[in-house]
Amino acid sequence: MNKDKDEIIESEFFDTRQAFLSLCQGNHYQFDTLRRAKHSSMMILYHLHHPTAPAFVSTCNVCHHDIETGQGWRCESCIDFDMCNACYQNNDSSGHPHKLIAHPSIAEYNAQNQEARQRRVLQLQMMLDLLAHASLCCSPQCQYTNCRRVKGLFRHGRQCKTRASGGCSLCKKMWYLLQLHGRACKESECRVPHCKDLKEHNQRLQQQMESRRRAAVMERMRQCAAETCLKMS
Repeated sequence: MNKDKDEIIESEFFDTRQAFLSLCQGNHYQFDTLRRAKHSSMMILYHLHHPTAPAFVSTCNVCHHDIETGQGWRCESCIDFDMCNACYQNNDSSGHPHKLIAHPSIAEYNAQNQEARQRRVLQLQMMLDLLAHASLCCSPQCQYTNCRRVKGLFRHGRQCKTRASGGCSLCKKMWYLLQLHGRACKESECRVPHCKDLKEHNQRLQQQMESRRRAAVMERMRQCAAETCLKMS
């Protein structure tokens, strides 16, 4: 089986449904029409590939206009105080008690995005390698400190009564790692816990999505055929 060469990209906006909903609501991303769905999908992919870019549009606290990326000023001390270039040049910042610094330029954002992306990919690969190592390691005194921690998560997962569905933070962390591994693993005899079950679950989800896609295409074809018949009659 060929190995997928595409790197795994993780984003906090896809960790929970609420995080994704907040992103869409905060930026007015909508999917009720094809045109809006295309635009929203494009912008969501932008945030996926640019993790350090502002997730939400900044608004000037003086004139209340939107501030474009790479423009404007922000306060070093206040969490949510921004000012556009026009208000800053009009010396409207004199009423703010703290120092204002310029927003990073687009070039600086791109450099930060590339660095953050490489760092996230490296950390993710290290976590997956550690998970595979801990699943095979039988030494009670493994030289790797994190190996013992992962084994501790394995033991906790077997004994925990609360589970991830009940809100256990350790179980959530364990299932997050297992799901990442299950999406990337190509081995047929993998010994990582629940790897086979997660692969089968992901395969069922893909089949369901494919079935829904085919049903939508067939429905669209029936609608087009019905419209053609009405025009001809």
